[in-house]
Amino acid sequence: MASKAIAMPLLAVLAAVGVAAGMGPLSSHAETSDGGTLKAASDFETITDTGARSKAIFVEASRVLTHPRCINCHPATRSPTQGEDLHPHVPLMIAAESSVGPAGLACSACHGDENRPIVGSRLKSIPGNAHWSLAPASMAWQGLTVGEICRQVKDPERNGDRTHADLVRHMGEDHLVGWAWHPGEGRSTPPGSQEALAALIDAWVATGAECPD
Repeated sequence: MASKAIAMPLLAVLAAVGVAAGMGPLSSHAETSDGGTLKAASDFETITDTGARSKAIFVEASRVLTHPRCINCHPATRSPTQGEDLHPHVPLMIAAESSVGPAGLACSACHGDENRPIVGSRLKSIPGNAHWSLAPASMAWQGLTVGEICRQVKDPERNGDRTHADLVRHMGEDHLVGWAWHPGEGRSTPPGSQEALAALIDAWVATGAECPD
């Protein structure tokens, strides 16, 4: 409980300082748009070639995987990004190999187990989840094509030794993945829902887990 009590004042101070100093990343992001819907696997049944259908299904699922809510935590470096424009994390955060940051400035110093509103700041809220962390370096997505992300996602040497069945469960049941659709005030959400994403990943696997070029 003590860590939560410390986390909120710390971020409130950082937000207030950012607004006072005119720092764009802290003061200019209050976009809360619904990402719309995802196509269902059945929408791709008209594609008779199974491999082509599999690729098309993954492209649709990638609308979630490449959304800022996901890709901010799958950065090209060990520093997360923020906002709709993927600007550098404020304050600068180095997650290191632990994926939860160094001693003294771990993710949990500011991010609790749930979203927290910030009063008097355009930042609106501090995102939170019980499993808050950066994705491992092997799962960096920023800067990759959809095909490259696909091949990375299904590679056991880079995806945490997950099988195809594990991927379906991860996408459909992991609480941190689900947070993307409940990110707190001031953030847009990916299209569809966690259940819709899992259904697409399941259909992608069932059609051979083919990757677009």
